[in-house]
Amino acid sequence: MRKIFEMVLAIIILTHGIVFADEIEELEGQKAEYDAAAEEARQVVDAIQAKIDSISEVKRILDEEANLAIADYEYKKSNLEQTLWRIEENQEKLQAIEVEYTERHDKLEKRVRDIYINGQISYLDVMFGAQDFEDFLTRMDLLKRVMIQDSELVNSVLAYRNEIQEIGRQLEQDRLRQAEQTMIAEDAKDVKLSKVAEQQALIDMMENDKDVYNRQYDEMMAASNQVAQMIQESKYRKAAEEARRQQEEEMRRQAEAARQAAQEQQPQGDYETSDDGDYQAYIPATNSGAMIWPLTGPITSEFGWRSHPIFGGQRFHSGIDIGGDYGLPIHAAQSGIVSHAGWIDGYGNTVMIEHGGGIVTLYGHNEGLAVDVGQYVNQGDVIAYCGSTGNSTGPHCHFEVRLNGEPVSPFNYL
Repeated sequence: MRKIFEMVLAIIILTHGIVFADEIEELEGQKAEYDAAAEEARQVVDAIQAKIDSISEVKRILDEEANLAIADYEYKKSNLEQTLWRIEENQEKLQAIEVEYTERHDKLEKRVRDIYINGQISYLDVMFGAQDFEDFLTRMDLLKRVMIQDSELVNSVLAYRNEIQEIGRQLEQDRLRQAEQTMIAEDAKDVKLSKVAEQQALIDMMENDKDVYNRQYDEMMAASNQVAQMIQESKYRKAAEEARRQQEEEMRRQAEAARQAAQEQQPQGDYETSDDGDYQAYIPATNSGAMIWPLTGPITSEFGWRSHPIFGGQRFHSGIDIGGDYGLPIHAAQSGIVSHAGWIDGYGNTVMIEHGGGIVTLYGHNEGLAVDVGQYVNQGDVIAYCGSTGNSTGPHCHFEVRLNGEPVSPFNYL
């Protein structure tokens, strides 16, 4: 039986170790995967950023070229607008000169025609009207001067009109050339702006991709950190489990030593018969096992079948009752961890302590409790105070020892 128990305990310990090792190994594998994914995302982000920097430099050059193209277009457009304004102004001047020229030309033409048609009569008028020949010549000279002056005026107007027309032709040529250059400049500007827009769209797309990978990097790092925390917690649980295992191993060793001592030596002491002769009280002479007595006092009820003091009839008594007075301290029979500290029907205020190796001690009918669940207690620590709670006829400590849940004789351990 002992060998089977040791084998079961070894399997449990080994299984716990394997579970913790497998859990930590799996978590470390997950963390490595998250770290690798995060590093891959970071490398992609760096590569995208390098491309963005390269494209940004290209875009910077295109921006400068686009600005020059826009400036050239604006300059040529301004020249064209000035030329169109000068053409319009020149046309207004030409129209005014044309009107003046027509008027003067008509007057001169009429005068010349009149002289030409009536020239002979005019000469006769001049001849008969002159006082002498010299006067006649003078009159003819004056007439010639008037005609020459009118002709020069008409010629000057004609020359001015021709000059304006020539300027108009030059302006028209300038307009055609400048319009062509303006169109070319506008096309060049549009091409540059289109390239700038394409580069900007590419940068925006890559920035969006970079944001996606940045988020992926953050998510992977967050997951990696969470797994790292889980690994630490698992290692902590492993260390705690190892400490618990060692403690249970020590308790198991002590329990095994107690069992061996119990087999080699039967308890020595006196039996005292109660006044009514219903039961005998065992008073131990010395401690015979690894556990100490939780309370010093007479044995008022033995382990095993007995006549129940309250309900009557033969009933199995799963522990021993140690008589005592109200408020006396109850001590832990052996070191262990408190697994229960509270009310249990029948037992009243009860403390249960796990000692490892499937061994649990129980202390019932207490007046008050001095420990909490999960608390580690050393052998001899005060864990409760003697009382008569639950199904009890007087103050005493009901003490049980259970092995793998089954009650066993406490004398094999005390």
